[in-house]
Amino acid sequence: MIKNNYIFSNNWLFVIGIWLFSRFFIIIAMLGIAPLLPAPNNGIAATLDWDVFYAFDSVHYEKIAIQGYGYSVINQDYSVVFFPLFPLILRGLIILGVPFKLAGILLNNLAFLGSLIVLFSWINNCYGIKVTRWVLAVMTFFPMSLFGTVIYTEGLYLLLSTATLKAFDQRKYVQMAIWGAMATATRPTGIALILSLLIVSFKESRGIKAYIFSLASGAGIFLYSIYCQIKFGDFLAFVHAQKAWRPELGFRWQSWLKILMQIIIGPVNVKSGYIKDPWYPLLFVGLIIIAYLLWYFRKRLGSLKVDYAFFILILLAWLLAGDPLINVGIFLGGGYLLWHLRSQLLSIIFVYGCCGLGLIFASGGTISMNRIAYGIVSLSIALGMLLSRYSRWGYAAMAFFTILLITFSIRFSQNLWVA
Repeated sequence: MIKNNYIFSNNWLFVIGIWLFSRFFIIIAMLGIAPLLPAPNNGIAATLDWDVFYAFDSVHYEKIAIQGYGYSVINQDYSVVFFPLFPLILRGLIILGVPFKLAGILLNNLAFLGSLIVLFSWINNCYGIKVTRWVLAVMTFFPMSLFGTVIYTEGLYLLLSTATLKAFDQRKYVQMAIWGAMATATRPTGIALILSLLIVSFKESRGIKAYIFSLASGAGIFLYSIYCQIKFGDFLAFVHAQKAWRPELGFRWQSWLKILMQIIIGPVNVKSGYIKDPWYPLLFVGLIIIAYLLWYFRKRLGSLKVDYAFFILILLAWLLAGDPLINVGIFLGGGYLLWHLRSQLLSIIFVYGCCGLGLIFASGGTISMNRIAYGIVSLSIALGMLLSRYSRWGYAAMAFFTILLITFSIRFSQNLWVA
């Protein structure tokens, strides 16, 4: 009994420790490094206060929490696109006397820690401690985990969606419906959650109870739609307001073509419309040729040399292509991982991952694609499972993720677009 308690304590210490350790890099980057740097082009100088955690969507959440929702084309008020649970909780904290920025930071960080605790207990029960620790390493050090610390909804949504999936897997349907309703009141990607629950209920022949409570998990988005109808006369106001970010809804192949061309020929050449920078495509082709040669001669070179060479190539590719490569890599790499591990992942993990990526693809746009994909917990589970088998790649991935995490944290504190 004493031995088991000791192991249990160490495991939970790992959860809290890896959360604190990963947040340490973010805090150092945002409050230690960024304020020492000059203001970048199109950005601002970082300050040594809570403001570094407050940018972009954070502004909308503050307005909603303090003033309520708005939906006006004339006043260009489209705050209705942001779902209500996060700002509603913040409003409660503000009423209790907690300043908005402190409330937002506390809520998102504690919710993110909660998501790690729920994920740990679930995955450890299904796959064992080794896989679980790698899954948590991916969750905490993946560069988009920055949004589990700043004033955004990632932490809260990850907590609620993971709790929903865990309850469904354990057939605790009442809990599933409660967590799911809150998840669908937090982010529109909760739609993928509802669809996944229904598909797996059918696939596993779980019966009418599973269907009813799976539908009940959509109560959050349904109640928000009712609110939109009453207040704005538009049941789908949060969908129609998306036009503020893009002129038309639905799949836009132009966005995907643009981001692919940015990777292949370079952002400068895409923007200019001709090959203004001939070195970029030449360097890109050179990296492709080197990668092919490494793969072709992998048996002669040996796995150690090949692995290290590929690590260097990935780093060079990122330095060359930047964010577009990361965005596409998360989406396509996530899809490949799900398919590759489909027979080893729980049905609900696999289906939710596919539905989440499908929703991103169907939405048409590529804005915030990397951040939204990170919010699909299935991708972190799949990557963690893979890295648990190839520790050399795992440690290299963690090092690369840490570099990106620090870089993205500095950029966010300077009000530069990250996702």
